Amino acid sequence: MFRKFRILLLLVVLATVGLASWRASSRLTAWQHTVHVALYPVAADDSPETQRYVASLNQESFEEIGEWVAAQVGRYGKTVLQPVVIRVAAPLRELPPAIPVRGSGLDNILWSLKLRWWASQNDAIAGPKPMVRLYVLYHDPARTPKVPHSTGLERGQIGIIHAYAARQQHRQNAVVIAHEMLHTFGATDKYNLSTLQPIAPDGLADPQRTPLYPQRQAEIMAGRIALAVDRAEIPPRLADTLIGSATAREIGLLN
Repeated sequence: MFRKFRILLLLVVLATVGLASWRASSRLTAWQHTVHVALYPVAADDSPETQRYVASLNQESFEEIGEWVAAQVGRYGKTVLQPVVIRVAAPLRELPPAIPVRGSGLDNILWSLKLRWWASQNDAIAGPKPMVRLYVLYHDPARTPKVPHSTGLERGQIGIIHAYAARQQHRQNAVVIAHEMLHTFGATDKYNLSTLQPIAPDGLADPQRTPLYPQRQAEIMAGRIALAVDRAEIPPRLADTLIGSATAREIGLLN
């Protein structure tokens, strides 16, 4: 009996959360008002280099992302003056709940709920209430040559992003942050999960290009510039990416 009650309670919680997420997603993809995004830097290790890097971040560090979104929104005929404004909070000291490794569906649901609770306790930032919260975990590349996979949740509008605490990686970090942020708007990945190769045609910046390869830019949700059918490279900066038509439909830029 108690087990059935727990399942019923979980279903009620999920239904409530789902309704709130649907409403939030509808507001995000209307593109009628500025979307306020809060970015919370987090030192993912105890490296002095990471600590210094995280402490140096401010509003100007992420203006490139807001300007890129504005340019992309303009490409699709929307006239919002500032579609996205990113505000930077004071660095956090507490890490978010770890993503389950090869977890079951129930494990992932419980992690999602834990993450939302954790985020509600770690969302202090001045100004308007944010509609999207991005927690960027910075790693010292000398200690972590390959960072863990990042995640953006449409339900809850929360992103957990792993990035490098290095100036030379700052612009590529911006690509990852923009990619995960668009997940919170409802965009889906456009690359093969096994090979990381962009999937044609939706994962190509210019699917009408002749010859098709090499592409000159990356579709943001593919995350890589396709140089050949089986070869791609990470774009060095956001200026080398764009929002393709499939992604534009998903996030409300195209009807």
